[in-house]
Amino acid sequence: MIRYSIAILLLLTIASTACAGSEDFLICARNYPDNAAERLKCYDKAAEVSPVKPDESLQSKEANLKTGAPDEIPRETRPEPSGTSYLTRVWNLDNRTNRDGSALDRLQPHQQNYLLVQKTNSINSQPYSPAIGRTVATPYDFDTAEAKFQISFKTDFATQDIDLLGMHTLRFWGAYTQQSYWQVFNTRNSSPFRETDYEPELIAAFGTGNETGWKLLNLGLLHQSNGRSDPWSRSWNRVYAQGGWEWGEFSLLGRGWWRIPESAQKDDNPDIMHYMGYGDLMLRWQAEDNSQSVALLLRNNLSLSQNLGYFQIDWTLPVDLGKAASLHAQFSNGYGESLIDYNHRQTTVGLGVSFREW
Repeated sequence: MIRYSIAILLLLTIASTACAGSEDFLICARNYPDNAAERLKCYDKAAEVSPVKPDESLQSKEANLKTGAPDEIPRETRPEPSGTSYLTRVWNLDNRTNRDGSALDRLQPHQQNYLLVQKTNSINSQPYSPAIGRTVATPYDFDTAEAKFQISFKTDFATQDIDLLGMHTLRFWGAYTQQSYWQVFNTRNSSPFRETDYEPELIAAFGTGNETGWKLLNLGLLHQSNGRSDPWSRSWNRVYAQGGWEWGEFSLLGRGWWRIPESAQKDDNPDIMHYMGYGDLMLRWQAEDNSQSVALLLRNNLSLSQNLGYFQIDWTLPVDLGKAASLHAQFSNGYGESLIDYNHRQTTVGLGVSFREW
C-alpha cells in the first residue's frame, strides 16, 4: 500500500511540473507570435523560471518571462563576469563587485599573500647604514633558512565617474602590506623575528575604460618602515605614479617614485635610492583558467657606473591545497629583499603556499 501511495505522489508531482512548464511555453507563444528569436529566448528563460507560487499572480510571472524586462540586479551587486581581465578585477575598473558594501569582506587582496620557507646564500647578520647610529656593532647569530610571509589587502572608500584626459573612473583605495622574516628554526635564540616591514598607502586609481592596452593610472602616497629602534631602524616615504597595461593573459604595472626628503638627523637610510632605485616593473602572466600565474618584479637604479638592481620571480603552481591556497615558489636576487637588507645583496629561494589571488 505504501509503495502505491509513493507512486501516485510521484505521478502527481511530474504532472504538476509538466503543466507548469506548458503554461510557461504558452505565455511565450502568446507574447511573441511573430518573433522566433525572442520566442526562443523566452522558452530558454521559461525552463529556468519556477512554477507559479500560491502568492504569485500569473501576470507577475508573465512579466518575468518577457526577455526585454530590465535587469533588476543593482550594478554594484552583480557577480563578477568570469571573463573579466586581471587588472579590471584587481582595481575594479568596471565598478562591479559581488561584495556587500557594508561588510568586512570589502577587504580585497592587494599584493600577493603567501607563507614560504626561504633559504638565502648570504644572511644579513650585521646590518649597516651610513646614517649615524644605524650600524649594528656585533654580528647576530642568524640562520640562513627562515620563514617569510606577506599579508596584503586594500579597500576602496570613494568612487567617482569622471571625464578627464581620457579617464572615466576614479576610485580611492587604502592599502596595507606587511612582510615578515621569522627565524623559526633558530631555536637556540628563541626563534626571533629578524625583520618585519610595514607598508600603508593611499592610492587614487584612474581607469581609462580601455578593453586592452593602457587601462590604469595610479597616484599613490606610501610609507614603509620596520618600526624598530636604532641601530635597526629603517624607513622612508614616497609618492609615486604607476601605469597599468594589459594584453590578454599578460599585464604590466610600471611605477616611478620620488622620495620625500627627511632631515639628516631623522634619515635612517640616506643612500636607499642608490640601492632601491627610482621605480619598479611588475610583469605578470595568468593562465586563462586561473590555475597558475607567474609574476616578475624588477628594480634598478639606472646608473651606468654603479648599476644595482633586484629581481623576484613568483610562480603559483596549478596545485590546489584546499579551496584557499596554492603551491607557491619564489626566487630573488639583488638588493632590497627587505628594508633592513636594502643595501645587502643576496640570492633567495623559497617554497610554500599562497592564498587568495585575483
